Amino acid sequence: MRANYRLASAAALFLPLLLSGCSLFPTTRKLPVPKAPVITQTATPEQLVARLNERWAAISTLTAKVEFQASVAKSKEGVATDYPSIEGHILLRKPSDLRVLGRYFGVLAFDMSSDGKNFSLSVPTKNKFIRGSNSLKKKSLNTWENLRPGFFVDALLVRGLDPDDWYSVVIDSETLEDAARKHLFTVPEYILSISRRKPATQELIPVRVVTFRRDNLLPYQQDIYDSEGHLETHVTYSAYQDFEGSQYPSLVIIKRPIDEIQIVLTVDDVHENQPLADDQFLVKPADGAKVQNLE
Repeated sequence: MRANYRLASAAALFLPLLLSGCSLFPTTRKLPVPKAPVITQTATPEQLVARLNERWAAISTLTAKVEFQASVAKSKEGVATDYPSIEGHILLRKPSDLRVLGRYFGVLAFDMSSDGKNFSLSVPTKNKFIRGSNSLKKKSLNTWENLRPGFFVDALLVRGLDPDDWYSVVIDSETLEDAARKHLFTVPEYILSISRRKPATQELIPVRVVTFRRDNLLPYQQDIYDSEGHLETHVTYSAYQDFEGSQYPSLVIIKRPIDEIQIVLTVDDVHENQPLADDQFLVKPADGAKVQNLE
């Protein structure tokens, strides 16, 4: 009698599980095992910062031959515009001189220069010349007119830290999928967060986050924030190659989340520390060009 009562009680207990399709016994499934990198390097936070500072200090000028491919999304309208790829040349001289030229089938599409405070942009195909301050004071309905050269300089090179910067490092790993080889692999990484203290407070304002892969201790991602803590620019660096003894990414993807702009740079050639004259950063309006001043 007691055994029947126990059997009935057990049936009443497990009946809901059986009806819901739940198994009474644990099952084991096979999962893909991520492959670990052959080499995993170790560095202290101080060593990571030192590497970044040394790399930044070692470069005085940079010239690069690239291919530009840009796109603009309008998520609220459900529309995206992809622009054709164009050949380009980049000249950079520290601390903030920049010149960027783009040619489409050999025809000059644009020519832009900046001294860090002001910029000039010539668009010969539209007989237009634009100039203005590097600090955006008034937003335009034209997305491209809201861009300033500073974000491009920050994306091309990962800057060193300033004396008043605070930093911290997190050790993490990411699991990625190699679609071509059909397997997963883990990427051990160091995440370097750089911030500054807000005057007269204990609040830290985010400046940048730089992620290093631990197989080579090279930056492969950089997030840059504005003064209000908004993510302003997201950059990924990949396919590092040796250019005259220096490692530089052959693929740089720059995303501007607020503007919904993406610029992909395929880097063909890089030269560091070549002499660059002042007139190489000078852009003048063509005869008869319509001049537009941006605020």
